[in-house]
Amino acid sequence: MLDVRLTRAPPMNYQLIPKELRPIAEKVEAWQRISGEEALILYGANDLNALGMIANVVRERKNANYATYIHNRYINYSNICILSCQFCAFAAKKRDAHAFEYAIEEIERAVAEALPLGVTEVHMVGGLHPTLKKDWYLDLLRRLRALDPQLHIKAFTAIEVRHLAQRVFKMPIRDTLETLRSAGLGSITGGGAEIFDPIVRDQICRGKETAAEWLDVHRTWHSMGGRSTCTMLYGHIETLAHRADHLRQLRQLQDETGGFTGFVPFAFEPGQSHGTLAHIKRASAFEQLRNLAVSRIYLDNIDHLTAYWVSLGLPLAQVSLSYGVDDLHGTILEEKIFHMAGATTPQQQSVAALEHAIREAGREPVQRDSYYRHISPRQTTETRATPAPAELACA
Repeated sequence: MLDVRLTRAPPMNYQLIPKELRPIAEKVEAWQRISGEEALILYGANDLNALGMIANVVRERKNANYATYIHNRYINYSNICILSCQFCAFAAKKRDAHAFEYAIEEIERAVAEALPLGVTEVHMVGGLHPTLKKDWYLDLLRRLRALDPQLHIKAFTAIEVRHLAQRVFKMPIRDTLETLRSAGLGSITGGGAEIFDPIVRDQICRGKETAAEWLDVHRTWHSMGGRSTCTMLYGHIETLAHRADHLRQLRQLQDETGGFTGFVPFAFEPGQSHGTLAHIKRASAFEQLRNLAVSRIYLDNIDHLTAYWVSLGLPLAQVSLSYGVDDLHGTILEEKIFHMAGATTPQQQSVAALEHAIREAGREPVQRDSYYRHISPRQTTETRATPAPAELACA
């Protein structure tokens, strides 16, 4: 496992930074925390290269010139859901034509087929299913764990955890998480955060958990020694102030627990939207890079910033490595949520494609584990079948 320590980033060229951003740049260079008001100034800036320069200072301090990826397999076990979030094209009712639900045997087979490819993580989320029982979830985790004890199972959003606790397990959140962990759960996912503002949530995901409830699930998991990622869904009806406040609440919880490993923002996919979201245009490349840069500068206590290539597309994700990003997420192998919403990006990426994109951006590619720690690639079917090269004899 490789060790990355805080490094000193090269000094900024202040001649390339507009006057209104220089006080913020000076604070960042002096290792000082910026305020919510200063985050709004950054969100209002149109000099994208200046934002990238400031964000890169934070990036290189935390991660040097490394850029990471994870070799993982996505599983969406079902899209049947009791909620009807206005922004979501993934969820379905049981009678809907696009509804699906995989049997445990199907999920087990899909993961078993991915293991010889070298995956280190299975990432698994689904809808709030109305009829699946406690034993179904626990049996699923146990059977996946039995396939390979070293496989990391990252599963369930905070709203799924609350659903399991209240409606399925009928246990407190902490006891539910402990039961899931005993069955094989390695970490929980950051999905479902959307935008924390209650008025926005009422318009895009009415009936979903509140911001306080989302944060409390992660706080509880962190207090148990667990780790998780955190997210933001932006580019719909929220304001820049809503984004800044969302970041503030994430930073505040991270100050309290230190349990977030990385931040993964992604833009709203308007392809299948309706109602109040029908008029929304997809966030531009400029806006996505700006949001990543501001996030990197503001979230000074979260070590990693992930560009979710499923949302951005790999070319823009590659560019984002110059705007604060140090991680390109993973190989994924299959993704349904964004693609059912209208995303036209590929369903998966190869390790070679991710490493090529990283090298072409001038960064050093490294595979990571689920906690963003640098690791050596696991043996695959191909590498097991290839004999090791003979050592050269040196005089």
